[in-house]
Amino acid sequence: MLTHRRWDSLDKADHGWLHAKYHFLVNVQGNPAHHALGPLIIWNDDEIAVGGGFPLHGHRDMEIITYVRQGVLGHRDSIGSEGTIQTGDVQVMSAGTGIRHSEFNKGGVPLKLYQVWLLPREPGGSPRWDTRSFPKADRSGRFVILASGFASDEGALPIRADARLLGATLKAGQRIRHEFDPARRSYLVAASGRIEVNGEPVGPLDGVAITKLAAAEVSALEDSELVMVDAG
Repeated sequence: MLTHRRWDSLDKADHGWLHAKYHFLVNVQGNPAHHALGPLIIWNDDEIAVGGGFPLHGHRDMEIITYVRQGVLGHRDSIGSEGTIQTGDVQVMSAGTGIRHSEFNKGGVPLKLYQVWLLPREPGGSPRWDTRSFPKADRSGRFVILASGFASDEGALPIRADARLLGATLKAGQRIRHEFDPARRSYLVAASGRIEVNGEPVGPLDGVAITKLAAAEVSALEDSELVMVDAG
């Protein structure tokens, strides 16, 4: 089953330095149809102004994946990690028993990113942070696993959740077929471009919840960038 979450149906917030759209319900006033999918509980589309950012704050017992769509993200945290994440790169943070961090726009253009929150398989564990570059050319015409909670997914950033983050790029006219475990749930976002999923038109920045489906054919109506989470 495909459930379309169109861009204009998403809840939103405007804090001046931060413009956010929420693919998933973040408070009781939000869209009740946009419920969690297994361990996948948050997918925020954030735009952070030049010079803006999240001040030092804390998390625990959460797996947080950041996918940078445009600009440069700066990161600092309480375990001594510091990094710069470029467009197309991925950052993962396992909050574990507790971590404090700040995230900020380190570039000269608005910073656009996805923040994906996943519940861990079990609470606790030492907090950790990592980042990795994933050239878009390597995922041309196919889905590549970028972060994973499964040791068998070599080359992916490790997380402690029953989930995977995948990315793909398609040229206009290209199509890919992706197989799913019907017992699992997935969420696909068109980070750019227009696509069709099993014939259903999906606009730029729209999301699609995928459940009880064995396979899907994704066709690009124009050059497109896709990001997807396969959740438990």
